[in-house]
Amino acid sequence: MSEENPMKQLKIAKLILNISVGESGDRLTRAAKVLEQLSGQQPVFSRARYTVRTFGIRRNEKIACHVTIRGDKAEEMLERGLKVKEFELLKKNFGENGNFGFGIQEHIDLGLKYDPSTGIYGMDFFVVMKRAGGGRVAVRRKQQSRVGKPHRLTKAATQKWFIDKYEGILL
Repeated sequence: MSEENPMKQLKIAKLILNISVGESGDRLTRAAKVLEQLSGQQPVFSRARYTVRTFGIRRNEKIACHVTIRGDKAEEMLERGLKVKEFELLKKNFGENGNFGFGIQEHIDLGLKYDPSTGIYGMDFFVVMKRAGGGRVAVRRKQQSRVGKPHRLTKAATQKWFIDKYEGILL
């Protein structure tokens, strides 16, 4: 078979943008506004799992916000994020299951105008990959089974996809 199976092609399942502020209140609200401007979606707030006195956070206090983006919008947003990183990622940015993530220092690098009342926020990008052949067998209710070894995503496959699609550089 000369050409590769079309069901084995890699796709972006979703992109998660996360801003972790570390405190509730005004800064977190402004961070949520930044995510909303960036994605056009309403962000979800994450709560602290437990109290850490040295950081000054309490259990169940809202400390971060994130938004999940799928489809073409996710690809466009990932492109903008990678442009900030100059299409260079570290090998350790890639996980064993084929997903990868990276962070940026300033959200204004993504093309948003600087607003003094908002401030500057860094954010994390996390990309969950999938094959075109889905992997529904692992999540369906009836006759659930595991994704076969040849169809599972690997770190090497995702790194190759990153290099081929974005002419990326692995450091």
